[in-house]
Amino acid sequence: MNEIRVLGIDLSKDICSVVSMDGSGTVVLRRRMRRDTVLKLAAGLRSCIVAMEACCGAHHLGRYFRDQGHEVRLMSPEYVRPYVKAQKNDDRDAEAIAEAATRPTMRFVDLKSDEQLDIQSLHRARDRLVGERMALINQLRAILLERGIVIAKGRRKLALGLDQRFAGEMAIGSRVKVLIDDMRSQWRALDARIGAFDAEFADLARQDASMTLLSAIPGIGPLNATTFVASVGKGEAFGRGRDLAAWLGLVPRQMTTGGKPRLLGISKRGNGYLRKMLIHGARAALPTLAKGTTLLGMWLRGLLSRTHMNTAVVALAAKMARIIWAVLRSGRPFELASATSAG
Repeated sequence: MNEIRVLGIDLSKDICSVVSMDGSGTVVLRRRMRRDTVLKLAAGLRSCIVAMEACCGAHHLGRYFRDQGHEVRLMSPEYVRPYVKAQKNDDRDAEAIAEAATRPTMRFVDLKSDEQLDIQSLHRARDRLVGERMALINQLRAILLERGIVIAKGRRKLALGLDQRFAGEMAIGSRVKVLIDDMRSQWRALDARIGAFDAEFADLARQDASMTLLSAIPGIGPLNATTFVASVGKGEAFGRGRDLAAWLGLVPRQMTTGGKPRLLGISKRGNGYLRKMLIHGARAALPTLAKGTTLLGMWLRGLLSRTHMNTAVVALAAKMARIIWAVLRSGRPFELASATSAG
């Protein structure tokens, strides 16, 4: 048998498809096997390229293969898809993974440590709780609206409005009052659990130098700082700040009309959670930054004068992504430059 140079693995919960290629790109092995058998197969091979899609469980296996001396290459599934030939199945997926890993222009995902994966798991759990709280609040508003009770938008306004109405007389049945009271108890319990996550993220940010630097950036804070460091590390995978913004899907798409380029909406590619958190942070920081006498404040005021508020928020989020990259790569804190000193 020819020497195996590339091992492409299509992961699954139990049975994995494995395709091996030699130095010329010829398939020399095509087999389906259990995960523990894949580990034994890799342990008996000489150092080679082990390629997988960056999916659930890939980082754990990747660290195992790396410790055995193999070169691990993780790729986004959307970059592997063009290499799938004819009818899609697990074997052809594994072959496409092996072939894509040998492309010189392919972009790879860095292996994440256990600590990074732990932080991402905490963020996913918190995001699930936030979604549950939002669903509970929407259902509570619907119950009140069916009985002619309308309260202004906003979670805080709804809580205050309910406190005032429960203190007085609410024109609804006793059964619904009991239901609303139970829903408010669930709401308070979710607030407490989310607050516990926020406190844990604040502690993490104080213990890590990179997270501490990012937390000082307006609109970032401990929540965004922890998830960014857990996802992008020190930013080595991105050659420029614009690359990080593009990876987050914050760069506008372009369309040529009549020979002239025309900017469309953002691409929304990449990590949706990071993009959402960055936009939320930009929305919270924009009013304060726009009132300042800094260069960033002047830029924001000019942007707000000619475009919609939401467009300015996304533009600020893209600029914040570039700032994050610069801080991670340089290790220096971010400072707002004043317009007078720059002039």
